[in-house]
Amino acid sequence: MSAEKKLAELGLALPTPATALANYIPAARSGSLLFVSGQLPMRDGALDPACRGKLGADLFNEGGQAAARLAAINVLAQARAAIGSLDRVTRVVRLGGFINSAPGFHALPVVMNGASDLMVAVFGDKGRHARTTVGVSELPLDAAVEIEAVFEVA
Repeated sequence: MSAEKKLAELGLALPTPATALANYIPAARSGSLLFVSGQLPMRDGALDPACRGKLGADLFNEGGQAAARLAAINVLAQARAAIGSLDRVTRVVRLGGFINSAPGFHALPVVMNGASDLMVAVFGDKGRHARTTVGVSELPLDAAVEIEAVFEVA
């Protein structure tokens, strides 16, 4: 099944991609690789209030997974804007996740699964990817997570 059809089957409508918050571009293509800049869990042009704060203090595993999933939805929106259709993705190569973490919060991989699981749900085996997950002390707008991606595209 195509990625675009799978999105519809999952009931996911991609939002209008967010504009850059600083001096960078949301996505850059080099050859067959598309690099999508870090995306926050934005909804309707603003950070979703349920996705604000530190994991392990303000929200926990399920809330973090939801934030990672929403940020990954925004990654997909940027990818579609850059290449026209998610059906042009031949592989999700890598995801990078930054988790706004309170000291002692160690469930970073569990939180990041919110983004990883979405990629596999949308792309099937082509969505299985390499991954880095890092706990950080702060993120822009006090977001709980930030997700970046590298896609191979046709």
